[in-house]
Amino acid sequence: MYEDKTLKCRDCGAEFVFTAGEQEFYAEKGFENEPQRCKACRYARKSEARGERQLFKATCAECGCEAKVPFQPKQERPVYCSECFSKVRETG
Repeated sequence: MYEDKTLKCRDCGAEFVFTAGEQEFYAEKGFENEPQRCKACRYARKSEARGERQLFKATCAECGCEAKVPFQPKQERPVYCSECFSKVRETG
């Protein structure tokens, strides 16, 4: 029923494909308008609206390496680097 469409980004002018699957998703959600921006411009626009995420430095409680986390670490709670966090999460 749906076929891929080539659209032009209103911000950068690049052509992008509005796939049949994306069209079906839009229809299911009740969206009436086609996307006006390519994925890169949509992402940039969302990031701009959100602002830059502040990262805080912390020392991993497991391996002792420096970790950057999106929250202000507190002394009473352990902070893990990404790798150790995955391991701790798996073991419960």
